[in-house]
Amino acid sequence: MAKNTNNKPLIIAGICAGVAALAVGLGKAFKSMKATAKAQHEVDKAEFEAAKAEAKASFEENRGHNTYAKAKADAKKSWDDAHMSPSERSAKMQEECAAKTAEAKARTEAANARYEAAKKK
Repeated sequence: MAKNTNNKPLIIAGICAGVAALAVGLGKAFKSMKATAKAQHEVDKAEFEAAKAEAKASFEENRGHNTYAKAKADAKKSWDDAHMSPSERSAKMQEECAAKTAEAKARTEAANARYEAAKKK
């Protein structure tokens, strides 16, 4: 009598079980991703609405301040900035950087003074 060593049905059954488990796992993963995407969409929608409302409020608050003269001055500044030579642009940037650095140093000194005063209490 010959011994039957055909294990193909067992291997196929094992593969089918693995594929079924994988399909169930992927199904759960996709459901989770769908829920996460929906939640993120709601957050994005709410943030967009908030930004839109803030922009409208800002526009209304500044309605009287946005005059023709101011718009013209801003346009001239923009035009002048766009037509600067590279050396003029770098000089202007250096001046702006120096002003920002000085402001930051002043804020740092004020914060350190507040810290020392609070520390002594």
